[in-house]
Amino acid sequence: MSEFRLRKSVIIRETTHHDGGPEADPPREKAAVVAIVSNPFAGRYVEELQPAMESLKPLGRMMTEMLIEALGGIGGIDAYGKAALVGEGGEIEHGALWHVPGGYAMRERLGEALAIVPSAMKLGGMGATIDIPLGHINAAYVRSHFDAMEVRVGDGPKAGEILFALAMARGPRVHARMGGLAADQISKRDGLR
Repeated sequence: MSEFRLRKSVIIRETTHHDGGPEADPPREKAAVVAIVSNPFAGRYVEELQPAMESLKPLGRMMTEMLIEALGGIGGIDAYGKAALVGEGGEIEHGALWHVPGGYAMRERLGEALAIVPSAMKLGGMGATIDIPLGHINAAYVRSHFDAMEVRVGDGPKAGEILFALAMARGPRVHARMGGLAADQISKRDGLR
């Protein structure tokens, strides 16, 4: 991970007890972990980026463990997502480096989760926000788990940095009532339904 030097990490945790309706039992829990690292590709075009994904795998594993700890353990975690915010001098493709290291670290640790890890990427400077999309870990069509978690770090990403983020949640949105595939109807075949 030396080429992606870690400057700062931040953990954000929230618990939602209600959203204007009855009290949720249990409440919805969400957490995100953010890491701000140096971007070794900033300011120049590099044709072959994929090998750098290997360098980010330890960061993905570390952030996954931080996230599970922030949520008080692995039990019941059933939603996840990832995001990257690339600072000045970088390009959107530098954020795409997070697909394998961030996504697979969570999928493996959560027990070979089947669904694709929702993802967002954008370019932005210090204090920019990014929404980490969330979806069910085993079936992309479970509407009750479609959500997002906004993250922001006041002093990042600086020029020449990337903000990488992971998020997990326990339970559906509070008061979810939009129908569709329910979590207890997942067939666990293809990560879709």
